[in-house]
Order: sequence, then structure tokens, then C-alpha cells
Amino acid sequence: MSLTRKKSLSGLLAQAADSEKGLKRTLDAKALVALGIGAIIGAGLFVRTAAASAEAAGPAVTISFIIAAIGCALAGLCYAEFAAMIPIAGSAYTYAYATMGEFVAWVIGWALILEYALGAATLGIAWSEYLNNLLGGAIPYAFCHSFLQTSAKGEQGILNFPALVILFLLTLVLIKGTEESAKLNSVIVYIKVGIVLLFIAIAWGFVNPANHTPYLIPEGVVGHEGIFKHGWGGVLGGAGVVFFAFIGFDAVSTAAQEAKNPAKDMPLGILGSLAVCTVLYIVFAHVLTGLANWKEFLVAGKEASVAYAIQTYMPGYGWLATLITVAILAGFSSVALVMLLGQSRVFYSMANDGLLPKVFSDLHPKFRTPYKSNAILFVFVGAIAALLPGDITGDLTSIGTLFAFVLVCIGVMILRKTDPKVNRPFRAPLVPVVPILGVFVCGAMIIALDRQTQIAAFVWLLIGLVVYFTYSQKNSKLNPANK
Repeated sequence: MSLTRKKSLSGLLAQAADSEKGLKRTLDAKALVALGIGAIIGAGLFVRTAAASAEAAGPAVTISFIIAAIGCALAGLCYAEFAAMIPIAGSAYTYAYATMGEFVAWVIGWALILEYALGAATLGIAWSEYLNNLLGGAIPYAFCHSFLQTSAKGEQGILNFPALVILFLLTLVLIKGTEESAKLNSVIVYIKVGIVLLFIAIAWGFVNPANHTPYLIPEGVVGHEGIFKHGWGGVLGGAGVVFFAFIGFDAVSTAAQEAKNPAKDMPLGILGSLAVCTVLYIVFAHVLTGLANWKEFLVAGKEASVAYAIQTYMPGYGWLATLITVAILAGFSSVALVMLLGQSRVFYSMANDGLLPKVFSDLHPKFRTPYKSNAILFVFVGAIAALLPGDITGDLTSIGTLFAFVLVCIGVMILRKTDPKVNRPFRAPLVPVVPILGVFVCGAMIIALDRQTQIAAFVWLLIGLVVYFTYSQKNSKLNPANK
């Protein structure tokens, strides 16, 4: 049946070995780790920490980070096995095509748009807001907000010009080449990680141990009546919130075809970036919740929570709050860069398979990057960022990621059965225990998402099904009529 037709593993491996026609292999393990850190450390570290603490976990948000990291690590091990074995651009889409068939591959490729394209748009919008805060509101309201937004003073937005500008600049970097993109990303990573470490080192001396007592939110606190709003249930609820801070490590696998030595470099890139960020997140959360009481983050403003804590409890360190804002801007930039990179690589693979128009797989004659795909994506993502507010685009970025995690975990188990003898440079340990746990943890997070996000994702899926049955199925290179 056409819905279950699969790409042959031998064909994928032959495609990966063809370095002349494919994407340029320029990334080593160090660049891939930096790529992963660049994708992970963004708004999540500075925004989600305070939000999870205030809404559910209290000071125990540090444990929430550990639980979320375990879920990501389970999926990360499965990603690493696939990325080392099938070093092809496209990430979970490609892995699903080889294990579960074309229809599932299409669904996951379509779902990844929610993570990458809408994620990049959301980051562009947030970047604009923080830039204007850094400039003291110098940008007129009309030109840094959507036409759907009106200020408290009655000012009407027109379009978000700064968001459009940053996405345009990042697109130019991507067109120039993955190596250049990776170098820029590495510089940004060093800057924001350096500022995070500086905050931890200085703020550690201002931590008040009383703010960590009690460690769990006790039962009976007003506004925390739900099972996932206090105690250990609150820790689990907090894990669902801070999970979004880990979104991005899977984007490393989209660059597998550009890795110099994917068998060694991809596992290091995926798992190394996840490990570094997990340690930073836990220490950062410990310091932030020790600096200010978790209750204050309910009223202090979640976005400005770190700056608030510095300005309130670290007299004389206002310059550090400014540096944190710079780190946030850098974080948004690098995450948006990797999101745009990941989306173009997924489209590149889908177009190569005939499921999308060929224009998405056309490579630049000099730079060997999917420049037309990058340009088209800029128009699409830029229009969303310029014309829509962030609260519309933000909530959909996670469900596609979780869905991808679930299918990758399932795919590893399927391929271990169907192709047990294929060379696996990296093997996920304890299969099927690890992937089954990955499916369970990530599936639980999908169920825990709010109903509106689930409905919106379902509508997006229906649109994708229309595209598949009217265009992709007919034009697929695996369709016998096209052979």
C-alpha cells in the first residue's frame, strides 16, 4: 500500500555517501555541540524557569529540569542512533520514512513545521520586544507590534519591523553557508553562556537559603489547588513547563548530512549539547529561586524575572541585568538561526523525495545551501512574525517536537527488528526499555498540553493531509508511476 511504502536503508546510506551532490560536510563535533547549545539556550532558560517555579514547582523547579532532561535524554539516545546510522538531512522525517513509511514520514515532516517555522517566528517576535526594552522603548509601537495589537495608550500596531529584520539577516547567513552559520552561532553561544556563568558566579553570593524552604509548594496555597500545582505533582507539572526550554537539541540531527564524521560527531553533538544545557539549567534555577522567593515571580513579570531579581536583591549590579538582556537577545538569535536551518533541511529532504516542489531542494551553485528554500521560508516565517502577535504562534512550537520524539523512539525499535544486522556506529542502550520510556514520557507531555494547542495542532494536521493526498502522494519518487 502506498501509505506504508518506505525508503530503502541502502538507498539512504548511498545518498549519505554521495558528498559531491549533497550538502557540504563542514561541521565537526565541537560545532554540532555549539549548534545544539545554540538551539536549546534561549527564552527557556530566562523565562520558563521563573514560570515553572511560580506556577507549579516552587524552588523544586531544579528537580523539574532533571525530569524534563530525562525525557529528552531518552529521545536523544534514539536520535543519536539514527543520526549516526543514517546521516541524512531531515531528522525525524527521514528516520520515519525508513522505518514506518511515507505517510507517517509526511505527518512528522508537516508537524516539524510547528516546531521550526513557528518557533522561529515566535523568537523573532520576542527578539523585537527585548530589543525595544533594551533601547528604552525607542522604537514606535506601530512598528514593533502586530496590527492585531493595541497598547494601553490606544496605539495601534502595524507590523513588527525588528522581527522581520532579524529573520532576514539570519536567512542571509544561512544562504551564505552552514559553516558560516555555525561560526556565528558559536560566537553567540560563547557570549550567552559566558553571561549565564557570570550571573551564576556573582548571584551565588546573594542566595538566601530561606527562599528554598519549603522546597516543595505545600498543599493549601491559594492558586495551587490542582494536583499538578503543588508538592511532587507540582514538580511534574513544572517539568511540563520547563520541557520547552529543552526544545532544539533535535535540530542537531537535521544537520547530519553536513557533519564531517557523522558516526562519531552526531551522538556527541546531540547528547553533549543536552548534557551541558541540563547542568546550566539546574544551577541557574537553584540560584534564581534562591535570589528571589518563587511567589514573587507571579507578579514580577515572568519575562523580566531575572532582571527583576537582580535589580531587587543585588544592589549595584544593574549592569548585570543589562547583560542578561543582551544574553536573551543573543539566545533568541541563535535559536531562531538553528530553527530556520532545521526547517530548510527538513524541506530539502521532503523535496528530494518528491513530497514537496523541487524548488525546496535546489542548492546554490557556489554555497551548496538550499537557498531558495531559505528565501521562501523567510517570506513565510517573516510574514507570521511581522503580522501576528507572539501568543498566537508560541504555544504550537512544542507539540510537533514531542510527536517527533515519540516516532523516533518507535522507529528505533522497528529498525532493530527489521534490519538487525545494519551497521550502527552508535547504539542506544537498553532497547526496547529506553525507547519505550521515551514514548511514555513524551506521550504524557503531549496529553498534558492545553486543549487549545491540541485542537490547533489537529487542524494543522488536517491541512497537511489535504496537501499530501492532493500533491505529495502523486509526486512521490516512490510512486510506481514516477519510476
